[in-house]
Amino acid sequence: MSVTSQHIRAKPLWNQKKLMPWLFLMPGILFFGIYVVFPIFQSFNISFYKWSGLGEPKYIGLKNYVKLFSDRAFEISLWNNLKWLVLYLLAIPTGLAIALFLNQTVTGIRLYKSLFFFPFVISQVVVGLVFTWFYDPTFGLLNTILTSLGFAPVNVLGDPTLVTYGIILAGLWPQTAYCMILYLTGLNTVDADQVEAARLDGAKGLRMLWYIILPQLRPATFIAFVVTVIGALRSFDLVSIMTNGGPFGTSRVLSFYMFEKALSEYGFRMGYGAAIAVVLFAIMMVFIVYFLRTMYKQESEPR
Repeated sequence: MSVTSQHIRAKPLWNQKKLMPWLFLMPGILFFGIYVVFPIFQSFNISFYKWSGLGEPKYIGLKNYVKLFSDRAFEISLWNNLKWLVLYLLAIPTGLAIALFLNQTVTGIRLYKSLFFFPFVISQVVVGLVFTWFYDPTFGLLNTILTSLGFAPVNVLGDPTLVTYGIILAGLWPQTAYCMILYLTGLNTVDADQVEAARLDGAKGLRMLWYIILPQLRPATFIAFVVTVIGALRSFDLVSIMTNGGPFGTSRVLSFYMFEKALSEYGFRMGYGAAIAVVLFAIMMVFIVYFLRTMYKQESEPR
């Protein structure tokens, strides 16, 4: 057989290897384009209009964005999102600490793992209801404990200064469980030879953790950081379930305020809601681009 005939027969196989992955990806790409990418561009377009969702939209340019700067409710929502972003990151070190504990061989460790894993498998609706009952000023467990210790009862969800922190604490419960699972998976891939060599060199405790364990957990930390930040920025479920934005709108976040303006009973300001969505999307894009650049640099580093 000649070299030319071998090349002709090999070419269709080479084409199949290049084409088949795209054929498998095509349905996912199609759905992603229709249900994610297209609505994003549509939101950008609607944000330049005044529109109630019915009738003909009226083009108003950047007026929706200009109004955001003088909107007190938007300012409160943005500030609350910042609180979520900062405090939600506590899930990462807490999840790591729990994972390190659960990675030990102690009696009843399977029961402990089940208890810590439980918050991850329940829905945000259940989490919201559980913590609403927990904070209840009349029969909630929190105030039962406080009164038994001689303290006055606290209405967490009715206090404008405490409500956001109470909701964040509720969100940290399942988020910590998720970070714990990531770190438990990462601990299973830690190189035992490196750990043993470090022990022979006298490393233990915090030094072992900082110089040997944590560098090998960098992929798990990266994923935990990405998921936690995105979860903090799109925090809608718990706010809606536990307070519906109250009291007096002090627990609003951007995603909930967008819903209020665009789709709630007192809203139907589609253009203004779309402008809020664009601002939230821009904030998310800052972090997503940073994460992607960091991941690309890590992947391109010589091993």
